[in-house]
Amino acid sequence: MKKELEAFLEYLKHEKNASPHTIVSYQRDLKQLAVYLEKKNISLKRTDNVVLRGFLATLYEKRNKKSTIARKLAAIRSFFQFCIRKRWLEDNPAKVVATPKQEKPVPSFLSEEDMEQFLDLPKTHRPLDLRDKSILELLYATGSRVSELVGINLEDINFEERLIRVRGKGKKERIVPFGKIAKESLAFYIRARSQIHKGEIDKNALFLNYRGDRITSRSVERVVDKYIRFSAMRRKISPHSLRHSFASHLLSRGADLRVIQELLGHESLATTQKYTHLDLKQLIDVYKKSHPRS
Repeated sequence: MKKELEAFLEYLKHEKNASPHTIVSYQRDLKQLAVYLEKKNISLKRTDNVVLRGFLATLYEKRNKKSTIARKLAAIRSFFQFCIRKRWLEDNPAKVVATPKQEKPVPSFLSEEDMEQFLDLPKTHRPLDLRDKSILELLYATGSRVSELVGINLEDINFEERLIRVRGKGKKERIVPFGKIAKESLAFYIRARSQIHKGEIDKNALFLNYRGDRITSRSVERVVDKYIRFSAMRRKISPHSLRHSFASHLLSRGADLRVIQELLGHESLATTQKYTHLDLKQLIDVYKKSHPRS
């Protein structure tokens, strides 16, 4: 299976333009299957749906989450489909293996009042604090994914029109507007950007770490964690929570769901719907304003 797996990973990288994160994830999941098949002395051609169910059973025994198992099964399906295209196999045994039913927890998000409090931090004008404030403002102003935020270059920002170019999944680009407050925060940061590191700095990247290199997704997560601790909120909030809040607040103020879909860079409207939240009072208000017999 080693040769087939290497060919599949090359296909993901060069033909599908998959992100490095996706490639590493697929590689890890499929290597786990390869180890299982080797232990059972089962070749790729002899792998059927019974064998795959046995593999998934071992994952359940190891207390893997349903979402993790579903992801691994999706990787296996894609791999077998690739093998069929290459005529190494005639059938995809993973197609008849049921995907585990997923729990659907409500994504964490902040109310508008909590968001105001959160974005009021930090308060100093030190270069790294200006960077942190700009990161938080831009995450909320654009609804960007962390991976998109860290990939932004200086040339991607149009200050005059208040527009920013972000690169989403599959290297797809989209243009997203941002507001006056985010613009002001960005301007303060960019003026102080060269002071973050005394030596040479990355000339292209918008957000830098203390060494002058492009900031990483993990560092952005640490920034959000830091200011959640500084605030009075005792909640589990991630950078993605700001994206959830962005979508929810737009919807509650009357934005069309398809507009939010475009801003978030979702291909499916169903994906956008899970990012939106309306409380009971909002639902009642909308009903009273909209229903002819309310």
